Amino acid sequence: MPRPVKCRKVCHFPRVLEFLPAHAEAQRSPILLTVDEYETIRLIDKEGFSQEACGERMQVARTTVQKIYDSARKKLAEALVEGAPLHIGGGEFQLCDGKGTGCGCTDCFKRQYRQQYEKQKGDAVMRIAVTYENGQIFQHFGRTEQFKVYDVQDGTVVSSEVVGTNGSGHGALAGVLTALKADALICGGIGGGAQAALAAAGIQLYGGVSGEADRAVQALLKGELNFEPDACCEHHDHHHGAEHTCAEHGCGTHTCGS
Repeated sequence: MPRPVKCRKVCHFPRVLEFLPAHAEAQRSPILLTVDEYETIRLIDKEGFSQEACGERMQVARTTVQKIYDSARKKLAEALVEGAPLHIGGGEFQLCDGKGTGCGCTDCFKRQYRQQYEKQKGDAVMRIAVTYENGQIFQHFGRTEQFKVYDVQDGTVVSSEVVGTNGSGHGALAGVLTALKADALICGGIGGGAQAALAAAGIQLYGGVSGEADRAVQALLKGELNFEPDACCEHHDHHHGAEHTCAEHGCGTHTCGS
């Protein structure tokens, strides 16, 4: 069996995920820079880390860092020379929670994400996240591109906003919800690994729910939400080709049966 790919720790989730040349060709396919590739560029080129120090921060070998870094530099060069759009997303990574021994992170993803999306909240505020698409509850947790986040106080929604997942896949979505300080998640189908990750993060899960997101939140607040505690996502990866996520190596969530 091939050796499992080790997830790379990322302490800074990119604030900007898309770069477009001023006169980009409409049909030019974007170049995808993975989040772990971005992290090597940030640490080595911006922060001045050596490849060895970068490997220690990302918790992988120096030779692994060298491969990731070389790939990232080639992609950046291609984008600059060819005038191609550059997108950042995906990859084999785990988001730093700022709690690791010797982490040294002062600008970790969790802190950055909260600063970007969190509104001022009182001690009594509850935050509910819903997988979201066009007003409806998106039915496949691992593929959701947006969460609608509701702040609730005294049983009433006081604010809400739609938050992009920044291209994060199965293995990173639990980290996104943790970073958003979500107390509960309403969704459709969700895999067993994701359920375990949410439970470990202390996020209450209400799975197997469909329909309008706003109505579902109101039903939850009234104690009338119909949900399935063991809702399983039937949208398996093998139905979509050979898509590969960090979850397949035990680093995060995965769909049922994986």
